[in-house]
Amino acid sequence: MTTRQTSLHLGVQSYQWPLRRPWRSARGLRVTRDGWLLRAEVDGSSGFGDCAPLPEAGTEIAEEAERRLCYWRGRAGDGVAALLAALDSRIGSTPAADCAVETALLDLDARTRGLPLRRLLRPDAPDRIEVSAMLGAAATLETFAVEQVLAAGHRVLKLKVGTAPLDVEMPRIQAAAALLPAGARLRLDANGAWDHGAAAAWIERLRGLPIDCLEEPLAEPDDAALADLQEAAPWSLAMDESLAGRADIDPRQLPVRRLVLKPQVQGGLRRTLRLAEQAQAAGREVVTTSLLESAAGLWATAQLAAAIGSPLAHGLATADWLAADLGTPPRIEGGAMHLPPGPGSGFVPYPNWAGA
Repeated sequence: MTTRQTSLHLGVQSYQWPLRRPWRSARGLRVTRDGWLLRAEVDGSSGFGDCAPLPEAGTEIAEEAERRLCYWRGRAGDGVAALLAALDSRIGSTPAADCAVETALLDLDARTRGLPLRRLLRPDAPDRIEVSAMLGAAATLETFAVEQVLAAGHRVLKLKVGTAPLDVEMPRIQAAAALLPAGARLRLDANGAWDHGAAAAWIERLRGLPIDCLEEPLAEPDDAALADLQEAAPWSLAMDESLAGRADIDPRQLPVRRLVLKPQVQGGLRRTLRLAEQAQAAGREVVTTSLLESAAGLWATAQLAAAIGSPLAHGLATADWLAADLGTPPRIEGGAMHLPPGPGSGFVPYPNWAGA
């Protein structure tokens, strides 16, 4: 995946925005989103990437990401092909920064070739992907929010759990479940909130409800404990941020049925695609999710999700959480993202960001 170039320029521009409402998880509260927009330019053609580290999700801290971006800018003279090869050669300790640079270069390549980014990654990638709706913490869930996303066509609704006691969260989960039409499901994310006993109690209380999946139930994700919980659960358990701590991931050896993949955690689009392909070949389910990134990152992650080809609803309906953005995010209609046929990721920066 290379492109002709004379002189590569990598531009970096920082951003920080408040969220429309606090993002609550068992790992804490976030009220702003910070990152950098990358622009890779050769002879007037540009590609874009988003570096939005989120340490609680498995990325590096912001200071490490910024240093890594400076390193890659210093290597711009090597050219697109050399940088893509270097980015693909090893797993680094700065996955968000590496992913942003790779994304900008691949976006540039796809635009130069006249291909949608998804088709650069996989020639037969579809144009439409199902997406879940992110409703925030179960402890503060209101009925109107459930009704609103159902009316918009979503059939998988995601909730953060483990931010309050079970007896506070469970009645709201049950009330949400009672509103779901046939075929709709709740996707729950504990973000490592519980020990084995608490997780087992949750699984038992959830039995009989329309659950799609329970992500990251354990504070200490021991494989034997996860395997025991997966055997007890009538639906999939998933690993997400705990995948970041594994030097080598063999999907055949994972103790759960589902992998939740974020390219900024896995270290790039190509690396994430390969892991997804290996997981699906091993009979594991795969979902791609946002890292609450900007439109630049969301467009690229949506293109990756299409290339992965999983039939499950991906966690990409997060743009509304941002109070401002770098550009217009992908369009969602009827519970699905519709990706355009044009070249590249589809991201177009607003005028004040065009010179990044």
